[in-house]
Amino acid sequence: MVSDEQYSLVSENQQLHAEIRRLKQELANLRQTNLELQQALAANDQLHSAVEMALRESEAELRALFAAMTDIVIVKDFNGRYLKIAPTHLDNLYKLPEELLGRTEYEVFPKEIADRFVGYVQTVLTTQQAMTVEFCLPIRGEDRWFSTNIAPLSANSVVWVARDITERKHTEEALIQANQQITLLNERLKQENLRMSAELEVTRRLQQMILPREEELEQIAGLDIAGFMQPAAEVGGDYYDVLQYNGKVKIGIGDVTGHGLESGMVMLMVQTAVRTLIANGETNPIRLLNTVNRLIYDNTRRMQSHKNMTLALLEYEAGILRLSGQHEELIVVRANGDIEQIDTFELGFPLGLESDISQFVTETKIHLNQGDIAVLYTDGIVEAMNVENIQYGLERMYQVLSHHRDRPSADIRQVLIEDLMQHIGTQKVFDDITLLVLKQK
Repeated sequence: MVSDEQYSLVSENQQLHAEIRRLKQELANLRQTNLELQQALAANDQLHSAVEMALRESEAELRALFAAMTDIVIVKDFNGRYLKIAPTHLDNLYKLPEELLGRTEYEVFPKEIADRFVGYVQTVLTTQQAMTVEFCLPIRGEDRWFSTNIAPLSANSVVWVARDITERKHTEEALIQANQQITLLNERLKQENLRMSAELEVTRRLQQMILPREEELEQIAGLDIAGFMQPAAEVGGDYYDVLQYNGKVKIGIGDVTGHGLESGMVMLMVQTAVRTLIANGETNPIRLLNTVNRLIYDNTRRMQSHKNMTLALLEYEAGILRLSGQHEELIVVRANGDIEQIDTFELGFPLGLESDISQFVTETKIHLNQGDIAVLYTDGIVEAMNVENIQYGLERMYQVLSHHRDRPSADIRQVLIEDLMQHIGTQKVFDDITLLVLKQK
């Protein structure tokens, strides 16, 4: 049997073991808690490090942002007191930040400027509406222009964001001056254009005035003559003339390169020279064409112009045409409908290219019988384009002439010009158009 004492020892031993197990469990729990605390502390350290790194990166970004900003950012109260100044573009501040913070506009600027700036602030705070203003301030001896956005920040403060727009203002001023100069130049150009237009109009009228009149052409014995000339510009470079002398008839047709004032002046020179030479008894085609050529050659060089011209001269007497000079081919439509083409390439040389062309000038004869027609023209007719860029051409011209050969010269001229204009349609006329129809009576 177990004595009471032994039983008591066994019981105490069991309690002791139970206590030891409890203590071990608590120790294990403490160790687990300690481990968790250590892990939490480590995580906290990592979080702290991450937060510190994020703060440093954010600070660096803000500093870079401030460094990159060209605007001045200021916080002001209702009275215009400087509360805060962002570290951005401080070179454009009127004074150093430490000389501005805590001070009002009246302590910084003259009263006139201070009144204006405080007025801006109070207007924004009163209306609670942002506004944009522009002003100029002297910064370190230089006038600087600013565009400023002012917006309410709180009930008693605004944020004042000022951007330097000096370069823009200089550019605008330069543009204004340039526009003023352009306006002045345009006005001068307008006046010059008016003057040139007047000169061109005078030249055009002179050209029209010196063309043979209908009554003059009607007095030509043996020939029924009709002429037409239409310049592509205000002044043309085409020429034709008909004059009588000593019972003979002299007919000329020419085409100066280009059109406009210079071409028109050359045309007038030729008309005057030919008439003057004939009036003074010069009828020999070689001497006549060479003299006119020398005049054009000398004058175009004096004008520093590169104009030249083709010129054909015809002398008519008793049904015989004597043709000399280089120009477009002469078309002869016989009374029976036959068509002949007289090439003038070997009969002369363009005027104004060489000082002496006498060696190039020759003459050919064409006999005209009753009802025969001789047609002179410039390339503005055969080369006239329609909207499809198709030329009028010689073949179409031959058809019209042949079909209407029995009609008077004026009618032939009319139907040919009408057919030409129908071909051109809405296309622009690019060259002068000249036509001379001679019909043997």
